[in-house]
Amino acid sequence: MATVRTANAHWEGSLMEGKGTVSLDSSGIGSYPVTWAARSAEPNGVTSPEELIAAAHSTCFSMALSHALAGAGTPPEKVDTKADVTFVPGKGITGIVLTVRAVVPGLDADGFAAQAQAAKENCPVSQALAGTTITLDAALA
Repeated sequence: MATVRTANAHWEGSLMEGKGTVSLDSSGIGSYPVTWAARSAEPNGVTSPEELIAAAHSTCFSMALSHALAGAGTPPEKVDTKADVTFVPGKGITGIVLTVRAVVPGLDADGFAAQAQAAKENCPVSQALAGTTITLDAALA
């Protein structure tokens, strides 16, 4: 069965001087301010589309990796993933670095690296972002 998740953005003013909010409507967990300054310089407590992509990608990848590891008979004790999304004004998103550290009893470093690479390729968010260079740094903790 398909699911649909919804977020809404509201923007007022020009790009450089304006401001807006993004609301996470499906979960109802909140609305967050967005500005160009937070996107192109320091966040100062304001989010950006790139931070939201990083959140989605790190979560999706962790879930995909956990599922693959369990399916291979080596369920993880924990998986910690950081996603760094690089945005260059005038160019857009120029790359994503996924850094994952995990505790996986019974799995060696090579086996973990192979599972992490497969998860990167099969994660639905990775697939949606296929036009972007995605780099993986995977190691057992």
